[in-house]
Amino acid sequence: MAETDSRPTNFIRQIIDNDLKSGLHNVVQTRFPPEPNGYLHIGHAKSICLNFGIAQDYAGYCNLRFDDTNPEKEDIDYVNAIQQDVSWLGFKWHGKVRYSSDYFEQLYGFALELINKGLAYVDFSTPEEVRQLRGTLKAPGQNSAYRDASVADNLAHFEKMKQGEYQEGQCLLRAKIDMASPFMCMRDPALYRVKFAHHHQTGDAWCIYPMYDFTHCISDAIEGITHSLCTLEFQDNRRLYDWVLSNITIDTVPHQYEFSRLNLEYTVLSKRKLIQLVEEKHVAGWDDPRMPTIAGLRRRGFTPNAIVEFCKRIGVTKMDNLVEMSMLDACIREELNEHAPRAMAVLDPVKLVIENYPSDTSETLVAQNHPNDESMGTRQLPFTREIYIEAEDFREEANKKFKRLVLGKEVRLRNAYVIKAERVEKDEQGNVICIYCTYDEQTLGKDPADGRKVKGVIHWVSATHGLKAQVNLYDRLFSVPNPAGEDDFLAALNPESLLVKQAIVEPSLQNAEVGHSLQFERMGYFTLDKSSTTDQLVFNRTVGLRDSWAKADQE
Repeated sequence: MAETDSRPTNFIRQIIDNDLKSGLHNVVQTRFPPEPNGYLHIGHAKSICLNFGIAQDYAGYCNLRFDDTNPEKEDIDYVNAIQQDVSWLGFKWHGKVRYSSDYFEQLYGFALELINKGLAYVDFSTPEEVRQLRGTLKAPGQNSAYRDASVADNLAHFEKMKQGEYQEGQCLLRAKIDMASPFMCMRDPALYRVKFAHHHQTGDAWCIYPMYDFTHCISDAIEGITHSLCTLEFQDNRRLYDWVLSNITIDTVPHQYEFSRLNLEYTVLSKRKLIQLVEEKHVAGWDDPRMPTIAGLRRRGFTPNAIVEFCKRIGVTKMDNLVEMSMLDACIREELNEHAPRAMAVLDPVKLVIENYPSDTSETLVAQNHPNDESMGTRQLPFTREIYIEAEDFREEANKKFKRLVLGKEVRLRNAYVIKAERVEKDEQGNVICIYCTYDEQTLGKDPADGRKVKGVIHWVSATHGLKAQVNLYDRLFSVPNPAGEDDFLAALNPESLLVKQAIVEPSLQNAEVGHSLQFERMGYFTLDKSSTTDQLVFNRTVGLRDSWAKADQE
C-alpha cells in the first residue's frame, strides 16, 4: 500500500485509513455499479476514478458490477459501452464482470427469509392506492389492507408471482418497516415486482425482478465490499441499505458512504434528461461530441489523462456545487498544448495570390511538428503561388493593434516568407475574394535583410495541394450555466453549439488517425472524427486555444 501522504486525501480515504489501522478491514474492496440503461457521463467518471483509484492506492480490489434489475430499460449495447469506457479511462476491474442478475437466486432466497420473518408481504393495492397510502413529507403513511396477511399466504402469493400467475402492476412484495417513518424510503418499500420482460443476461428465466435498493446492498454484501461509495442522493436510502442487511442471514455487512455528485456548468448530467436529448434527436446520439458522456468526450478529442486529472482537481467532498466547465477545458488544453502535434488549417478561406512568385513553381518547406519538442519530428509543407489564409487575418485598413495582414503592409506566413498585400479583388457585394501580394524571397527562415521589423505571423495552406475538410466547431450544449435549474431545460439549448465549416487543411493531414489530437495553429485543438473517409476528412474541435467563455461571462 502506498504511503498515505503520497495520495490525495479526502474524508473517504481518512475513513479507510482508520478502518485499516483499527483492523476493521485488512483489505479494501470497492465496486463501480452502473445501471446499464444509458451511457456513462463525466459524473460517472468521478465515481470510476474514486472507486478504482482507491482500490489501486490501497492495493485492494474494485469490481465492475452491473446493477441490472430493470430489463425494460437496459440493453446489452449499454453494457458493452460501459466496459469500453472504464477500460479507456485506464482502469481494470477485479476478476470477471459481475451482474446483480448473477445473484437472482440468492436475492429470491433472501426475500423468502424476510417473508418468513414477517418482515415482507405481498400487496395487492393498486399503484394509485400505494401512492395515496404512502403519505407525504408532512403526513405519515397508512398501512395497506394486505400488510397483516399471514406468512403462509404471503409465501403462496410470492410463489404465484414467481410463476407468472399475476399480471404486471397487480401486486408487489413490500418490506414491512414503518409507514410513519420520517424517511419516505422506509415506508414499506417495494422489494419485488412482476415484469414480463426479456433480460439481457437471464433471458426469460424470471418474471419477477428485485428492486434496486433491495438488490444493491445484498450484491455489495455477497461480493464482500468493504466501502460502498455512492452519491448524496442515496443518503436517506442508507437506512434501507442497513435495514435489509441487518434482517437477512449474510456474513458480510458493508457500510455505505456518500459523497457529492458532480454538477457541471452548461450541461446536464441527469440520465433521464440525457436520454431525452438522444431520443428527441436534439443531439446526434450518445457519442455526440457535445454530450457530457465519456463516449462524447472521447469523440470530441478528450483524453483519459485529462478526464482523470479533472476528477482529481474537483476532489471528493460532501458539499454539492456547480463545477465550472473551464476546469474541464483547462485539463485537456494543458495536456494537448504539451503533447499535440501542430498542423495548419484554414477554416474560413480567402484566396491569396503571390504575384512575384513563379506560377510554374512549388517548393517543399519543412516545419516542426511541435515548437517545444524536437522528438516529434518535422513535416513537409508544399508552398505555391496561390494559397489560402483566414478571411479574418486580412483587413484593408486597421490600427496598430492588428498584427495580421493589412493592405500596403507586411506579415509573415508561418514557416515561410514575408509577404506584402498590394491590392484586392471584390465581388459584387463588396466582399474581398482575392488578395494580391508580393513576397520577399530572402526571408525564408530569417528576418528581412534591411532590418525592418515584421511583427505578425499568420497561417496558410497551399491552394494547389490543400485538402478539403469538414470542421465541426463544437461549443457548450446549453447557453446558461445551470440548465437543469430551468423550467424547460430544452429551451436553454445553445443554437450555436455546432458550427460546420468547409475548410482547407495541409496535405499531411491525409494521414491523420481517428482519435489522435492535434493543434490547428492559432485555431485550437482538433481530432479526426470516426466519420472521416479518404474522400471526406472530418475534424472535431476539442477546445479553443483560450477560454473564450471566461471573457464572455465577464462582459
